[in-house]
Amino acid sequence: MHALSYPSCSSAGRAAFAATVTVLGLWLAAGSAHAQATSRTCAAEGAAPDTPGPACLLHREPIGALAQGDVYWRLYTYPTLEAAQRDRPAHGTVVGAFGRIWLFTVGARGPLLPGGRHVADVGPIPADAGNAYAAEYLQSTFSPGMTAPLHVHSGPEAFYAISGDTCLETPDGAQVVRGPGSSLVVRRGPPMLLMALGADLRRGFALILHDGALPPTTLVHDWTPPGLCERALQDGAP
Repeated sequence: MHALSYPSCSSAGRAAFAATVTVLGLWLAAGSAHAQATSRTCAAEGAAPDTPGPACLLHREPIGALAQGDVYWRLYTYPTLEAAQRDRPAHGTVVGAFGRIWLFTVGARGPLLPGGRHVADVGPIPADAGNAYAAEYLQSTFSPGMTAPLHVHSGPEAFYAISGDTCLETPDGAQVVRGPGSSLVVRRGPPMLLMALGADLRRGFALILHDGALPPTTLVHDWTPPGLCERALQDGAP
């Protein structure tokens, strides 16, 4: 049985949990035993970006070996698809999401790209120089109290929020960030629970920078979160 973290006992919390069970049940019935929605592409889904549901895959990009030094996920927006494609470096990724055109890059900070609006640098991301990496970019919209299935990644993961509040719980503890522009990074390996907090829809992106020879995501059933995110949901504070 797939372990889930229950939201608060309020009527809103019960409704959010029911929505979580529904969307996760549909996803589990439809798909992979090894990936957190990454077999489900955003283009194929065709859902409006403000429709809550499991994460979908925007793009998968082979990265290869990364140079020594700090690694960052850089996010830009562009006025047109053509402008973003002109600026796209090797291994850059251009996607349309949340009503905008985005360009994502992974690597050292370096000079900014000239043609777009630099939105954020998320990191540093704990990557190993010399490993052959691939990047999976996910998009998700969660209503408050919704969670992703418990899972692990074969590399670090980073999150960037367009809106809403986020709690990420692992055996190391919980990280809580709030509001547009907030970000999180988690190292490779630990089981994790992602939960939307607050009163607003949590809309955002995730980058799984995974070992290219291994599945990016594996569901787990041998860890029970101690409820740190549940308490944050109920208290409205970290």
